[in-house]
Amino acid sequence: MNCLTSKLIVYRNIDKESILFKLSEIFKDFKTNDYEDEEIINRIYTQINRLLSLATSYGFDKNLWHNYLAFILATVENPFTLVSEKVGVNEGSVNEFTKNDYLIIKQLFDYDFSEIEEKLGINCFSIITNYHAIIKKEQLFNKDVSIKVQELSNLIEEASNEMEIYDIVTDFYKRYGVGKFGLNRAFRLSHDENSDFIIPITSLDDVTLDNLVGYEMQKKKLIRNTEAFVNGKKANNVLLYGDAGTGKSTSIKAILNQYYDKGLRMIELYKHEAKYLSKVISQIKNRNYRFIIYMDDLSFEESESEYKYLKALIEGGLETNPDNVLIYATSNRRHLIKETWNERTNTSSGEEMYRSDTIREKLSLVDRFGMSIGYYKPTMKEYFNIVITLAKDYPEIKLSEKELEQEANKWIMTHGGPSGRTAQQLIYYLLGDN
Repeated sequence: MNCLTSKLIVYRNIDKESILFKLSEIFKDFKTNDYEDEEIINRIYTQINRLLSLATSYGFDKNLWHNYLAFILATVENPFTLVSEKVGVNEGSVNEFTKNDYLIIKQLFDYDFSEIEEKLGINCFSIITNYHAIIKKEQLFNKDVSIKVQELSNLIEEASNEMEIYDIVTDFYKRYGVGKFGLNRAFRLSHDENSDFIIPITSLDDVTLDNLVGYEMQKKKLIRNTEAFVNGKKANNVLLYGDAGTGKSTSIKAILNQYYDKGLRMIELYKHEAKYLSKVISQIKNRNYRFIIYMDDLSFEESESEYKYLKALIEGGLETNPDNVLIYATSNRRHLIKETWNERTNTSSGEEMYRSDTIREKLSLVDRFGMSIGYYKPTMKEYFNIVITLAKDYPEIKLSEKELEQEANKWIMTHGGPSGRTAQQLIYYLLGDN
């Protein structure tokens, strides 16, 4: 195995601490008889443990070795994979080197582990190449990555030579992309110096816009703007504002799920992370995806200045803002920034002589969004309709519509008034009684 990995050219940047390279080192020692049985078995089991952890994280099944090799191909970023992401199959001398690598990948797929198993008296490789995973809830693993990697793994298994693998993998890059941005749909920032700055969010709600009862006009506006964006047309930054629990965040999450397969990705930022916006943009501006920077529950107190980073990005400085990035934000405040009575007076206390300028600067932030969509607390009739509609998804709730209305009326007396959120909380309460 070591002699195979050492011949990689295009994919030579695979992490040297990866399972593949660690196993290659082990097999090199095995071939040269440079080992003690107990020591090399322990090293093998360490890598098998890593492979099982990876398989659990991504829901891999059947041939974990094949899944792992496909995972490497799907995630490693290099000049060839990034170009293939944008244009698919492309003419060039690099293809000869790439086909050499795919010949090696084919040999790794077909690798015979029987010799080392027989010599050491182990069977771990036989188990991982014919693995039966415990069925898990989809929320416990990264479904986006799992489906794509296993699809790639199955296709490579059927390939008879490196030419077929070349077509399979380049088509995969063109359809799905490569690396974390290609395989995942949502991301957040990590401030751990031992990890990437932008990391995937692996467990996501599978909410759709149909799950949000009512607000048809709001959803229509959001869909229209997002469709223009993913289709490469001009689109606006969007502010969703209004009462708490009315579905602002749900709408944005549903939009991501609806347009993920068309290349939409989302990066969640908190307001205290606004100062990192330029760094985020620098990492995504040249990728072949459309990114929404999602800022939930956005509002600023009088003393906070982070809004200036956001305003600078939206307005644009000397560097043109990339066409593949928009900001979608939610807020309970129409103007995002809390105003004080002092700011509305012209009586200066010494530090600020031109408070009217400060007011205009703060209030102008919302105007930079281009599109503002209001989400308002439902009427009682609308609230009852939300409760009744949600209850239809749960046959175990046997209450009539009249009984549901009575329960809904009692519920809001102690749960903050009518909203989609309180309606959902009531449904969960009723399910708990069944």
